[in-house]
Amino acid sequence: MAEKSLRLLACGDVEGKFDVLFNRVRAIQKKSGNFDLLLCVGNFFGSTPDAEWEEYKTGIKKAPIQTYVLGANNQETVKYFQDVDGCELAENITYLGRKGIFTGSSGLQIVYLSGTESLNEPVPGYSFSPKDVSSVRTMLCSTSQFKGVDILLTSPWPKYVGNFGNSSGEVDTKKCGSALVSSLATDLKPRYHFAALEKTYYERLPYRNHVVLQENAQHATRFIALANVGNPEKKKYLYAFSIVPMKLMDAAELVKQPPDVTENPYRKSGKEASMGKQIPAPEEEAACQFFFDLNEKQGRKRSSTGRDSKSSPHPKQPRKPPQPPGPCWFCLASPEVEKHLVVNIGTHCYLALAKGGLSDDHVLVLPIGHYQSVVELSAEVVEEVEKYKATLRRFFKSRGKRCVLFERNYKSHHLQLQVIPVPLSCCSTDDIKDAFITQAEQQQIELLEIPEHADVKQIAQPGAAYFYVELDTGEKLFHRIKKNFPLQFGSNRCRCGH
Repeated sequence: MAEKSLRLLACGDVEGKFDVLFNRVRAIQKKSGNFDLLLCVGNFFGSTPDAEWEEYKTGIKKAPIQTYVLGANNQETVKYFQDVDGCELAENITYLGRKGIFTGSSGLQIVYLSGTESLNEPVPGYSFSPKDVSSVRTMLCSTSQFKGVDILLTSPWPKYVGNFGNSSGEVDTKKCGSALVSSLATDLKPRYHFAALEKTYYERLPYRNHVVLQENAQHATRFIALANVGNPEKKKYLYAFSIVPMKLMDAAELVKQPPDVTENPYRKSGKEASMGKQIPAPEEEAACQFFFDLNEKQGRKRSSTGRDSKSSPHPKQPRKPPQPPGPCWFCLASPEVEKHLVVNIGTHCYLALAKGGLSDDHVLVLPIGHYQSVVELSAEVVEEVEKYKATLRRFFKSRGKRCVLFERNYKSHHLQLQVIPVPLSCCSTDDIKDAFITQAEQQQIELLEIPEHADVKQIAQPGAAYFYVELDTGEKLFHRIKKNFPLQFGSNRCRCGH
């Protein structure tokens, strides 16, 4: 097809053998041409001395390809992964984070889950829990448009993956692996699923994600387990493949079934494999870092959307909005609010003119109660924010303008959702998008596109600093702020001067 394929490499346990891995990658690229990404599952660090790693960490040596790795699987290697949200470990080597979704500029979706399964509380820093798996599932599978993801990265094998398939060798998949990973793979329907830890190579026959004659055809999943780097048995530890992002593929092409496709191995895998489905999603904790971590370590519980209200004999009483710890310029009840700028007051939010706005009709949507960011809003406040956004879009469209919305959750204590109208005749949405991206590149800010089905509540955890843009087409851009951030960013001007 016309769409350009991405050329990727997947790797099993590196275990600190960085030179062996990267020399092999260089040899492959010299022979077969460059690849776009290297994805590493299993143990990236080993028990060997750190001298080799220090050469990469200090820049003496450099990975020959952009490399993304999963986190620790044991206490010994937790020290290498200081930021649970993901971070750059060395030039061209990036830790994805504990769990989340990475979406590339091409639209490729990669879901990742670091660590090994743990059913105990508290969960060790090198493990994932049923809540972690539930939050990934809830974030991705909550929309009717969800069809699956391109790639799933886990360190443990999914339990029962050998059912209905070819032999998995010495690995007994009924006893080995994670039932939670099986559950996650069932729901996410990845086109490729990579795992490691068992020190062997196993490429399972592709399996169906639908029931024949009962459900519409869906794409097949290929599970590949990779061996450890430089193993003496010369078992395969690098896997090269090409993939066109699912969102760019023709639907008929996507669901074509391979001739050797089998039944889904998890459908009849007993109570253990369905275990994840019986775990309720943590209430309003489906947070996902878009590069990306779904970590809720510092998250706060948020109210549900009135769940179980039918079973309650008494109507739910509205809660008081949260109060600020001190004076706030934006809490509506505060004497500091400049009330002459207020345009409209709703139940949970209000609309105000921006003081010193970017245009005469620059307005702010603000919560009446004290919330720092969109991520922390309760469900009823989010609903009213969405109504304000939709109404403002209709109003400004009737005036020949399109809306650009953005939020900067950095060095601010009260949510201010900026709404800037731009004349339709002056610049297109692409011009506006280009202006943001160009300014981001100039200031070395990584501005990434959010998947269509996701929103900012699903990609950032409460307390995390970020910058977020929403265009009138529904396109969304996101930057996770790690250290400093220019406060004037967002005052971009496109080619027409707006």
